[in-house]
Amino acid sequence: MIKKGIILSGGKGTRMSPLTKAVNKQLLPIYDKPLIFYSLSVLMLAKIKDILIIVNKGELSQYKKILPNGKNLGIKIKYIEQNSPKGLPDAFKLGKKFIGKDNVSLILGDNFFYGKYLSKKLLDCVKLNKGAKVLLHKVSNPERYGVAKIKKNKITSIKEKPKKFVSNLAITGLYFFDNKVIKYSKKLTPSKRNELEITDLLIKYQKENQLYADYIGKGFTWLDSGSIKDFYKTNNFVSAIEKKKKFKIACIEEIALLNKWINRKNIINSIKFYGNCEYSSYLKKLIYK
Repeated sequence: MIKKGIILSGGKGTRMSPLTKAVNKQLLPIYDKPLIFYSLSVLMLAKIKDILIIVNKGELSQYKKILPNGKNLGIKIKYIEQNSPKGLPDAFKLGKKFIGKDNVSLILGDNFFYGKYLSKKLLDCVKLNKGAKVLLHKVSNPERYGVAKIKKNKITSIKEKPKKFVSNLAITGLYFFDNKVIKYSKKLTPSKRNELEITDLLIKYQKENQLYADYIGKGFTWLDSGSIKDFYKTNNFVSAIEKKKKFKIACIEEIALLNKWINRKNIINSIKFYGNCEYSSYLKKLIYK
């Protein structure tokens, strides 16, 4: 069972420069909420309450202004500053003390997930006891992603940004690992771009026949918001859904309330914290029905 989660919220954000020269990408707005709310909400939907957020050196104070320690949400939030981006598996080396002897989930801070049965899917994934599991999503441009070939829900091979067609099943930025992830990450060597590669880490599990796949297909949306084009695509998607459905995606206080981690008083405090805005108006509707 997975009860701990890591949000990797560092990186240089070069694909979105010059916007990211002053503000971290995950603090930029997707409609009326910072991008970090969306990745945090995914872990909360999975009932994960113990969360580590990895941020760039010098940006910690910016995050603590909006997400101090998680008490307002009935969860625990800890932070680690990363001196420089060293690849996704570096999160497990940095978070070794946080992970301890537990299993752990990792979500990239710029990945967006949405779907009617997303919570059910996540709750199934966190039942993992042994091995690793990734979520796959069919894409029309597999050459942009790491893709996987599968057999009976097990991944048989992985190819990073293949030039020739291998598979159209892209590996999304949400991962579930047993505690061996720490040991495996330590054994990785940097690639040609001088980073530890998540593909190399997954291959270690695949060679042990312990790399499992789950799918987000029809009725689900996955977007990598790491470029300007995809960032505004996500923005437009959230805006359209919220206006049509009359509810908020990634309202972290609502998720905490539904999980019974907080009560009406916590919502009132959040309304005071956010001030007079659309988000606060939505929170008011949760407690003044």
